[in-house]
Amino acid sequence: MKLRSPKDRLSLKINRNAKVLDVGGGQNPHPRANIVIDKFTDDNFHRSGNLKVLKGQEFVYADGENLPFKDKEFDYVICCHVLEHVDDPTKFLSELFRVGKKGYIETPSLIGEVLASRISHKWILHEVNDKLYIIEKSKINFTVGYYLGWLFENYLPKNSIGYKIMTRTHPNLLTIRIEWDNNFEFEVEPTDPEIRKYFVEEWKEEWASNFFQKRSLVGEVFASLKAFVDIAISVFKSKIIKPTNNKL
Repeated sequence: MKLRSPKDRLSLKINRNAKVLDVGGGQNPHPRANIVIDKFTDDNFHRSGNLKVLKGQEFVYADGENLPFKDKEFDYVICCHVLEHVDDPTKFLSELFRVGKKGYIETPSLIGEVLASRISHKWILHEVNDKLYIIEKSKINFTVGYYLGWLFENYLPKNSIGYKIMTRTHPNLLTIRIEWDNNFEFEVEPTDPEIRKYFVEEWKEEWASNFFQKRSLVGEVFASLKAFVDIAISVFKSKIIKPTNNKL
């Protein structure tokens, strides 16, 4: 079952002694992971940089659709921005649920995919009422147009406080984040027209108000101030804490 939607991948509820697996850590493995796996060691087509493993982590070459681990071997499984790349989402998610007792998955949201789509992303995803829906982009004639990923993923996060505040006060805008226990609900290639409409029709004001609920003025100010404090703390930590990493 879905437990919650953490604000980001560093805000997870992981026991201090938990054995943690990162599936597809790529160029940015989770610092809490004990073991990191990846399917691609020399090819950066599916990631933004060279493969890395942090100090103290064990790297295992493996395919996420056929994990070389025992059932429930891990207390926690982390998977960030991998599901949208895989060949078989059902098999991939089943493997995460098989080897992990709990976990966290993060993917681009439907809107995030539109704003910063990649050719390497096979699937587009949207969450409705705590259920994840997955559709192959080619089947809805989704095409990658002018690529703006560098703007939304690199430039603005580094240079715009306003953008950072927006992504913290509206985290569902660009990403889907699910912390789960045992598993969570999902459906590949839904046929329900009430679900498919979000993928193929022009978005309406009522949809926006449902997925991005309006706050009062006081609530909006409070959320913005909280986000600003969070940014300040994050910047402070980045200046004094520099994690050691190894490049494969």
